[in-house]
Amino acid sequence: MENKILAIVDGREIKQSDLFNLLQSIGQNAASFQSAQGQKQLIDELVMQELLYSDALAQGLQNEEAYKNAVEEMSKTILKQYAMKKLLDTIDATDDEVKEYYDNHASMFTTPEKAVANHILVDTEEEAQKIATEIKNGLDFKEAAMKYSSCPSSSQGGSLGEFTRGQMVPEFEEAAFSMTPGAISEPVKTQFGYHLIQLENIQAAGTMPFEAAKAQAKEHLLLTKRQALYLSKREELGNRYTVEIK
Repeated sequence: MENKILAIVDGREIKQSDLFNLLQSIGQNAASFQSAQGQKQLIDELVMQELLYSDALAQGLQNEEAYKNAVEEMSKTILKQYAMKKLLDTIDATDDEVKEYYDNHASMFTTPEKAVANHILVDTEEEAQKIATEIKNGLDFKEAAMKYSSCPSSSQGGSLGEFTRGQMVPEFEEAAFSMTPGAISEPVKTQFGYHLIQLENIQAAGTMPFEAAKAQAKEHLLLTKRQALYLSKREELGNRYTVEIK
């Protein structure tokens, strides 16, 4: 991809890559500058930075002691960060190591019990009982949800999707996780009103298969190895150089 020149300030080129780097530094707000006007604002900012650089050189600011001290401190910080990265980048993990870690730490890769359910929410128990009777007489549960439920989920036929314990209010959760797939509950009272629950599926708690957990297991293993290397290096360097903690 061509690195197009966007502007030239005092003989120095501002390129597309400079604009990209500035966008990256903005982070989450980058989307606000994707328009032509936004891009122009950023180019103006890059131009201003170059103008300030030229003016700083003209004033000889680079020769001031405070500037030299700031550069030295920044250089030290960058070197420390580079040394740490260089140290930790030596760490890797083979597939066999990852599998062994997974096998030895199975409890870290468990999946909680999950339910998939639809519901209908109304204000009174009488309304819920009436709707339950209509469903028993042949009205489809999802159609009933769209027709009667006061919950925003009514537009999706009352679908709540997949949820685990702790995500719903206690009364709803207790009822849902005690049902069998395909069943419809009696009216369940919560702080929001009365619910009719249709359980579609329930998945027991278990352990993620290795292939599904492999990336997560590798990250955990790498973190463990990095921590061990960090502590080992700390001890080695502490013995090599003088340290006084006051």
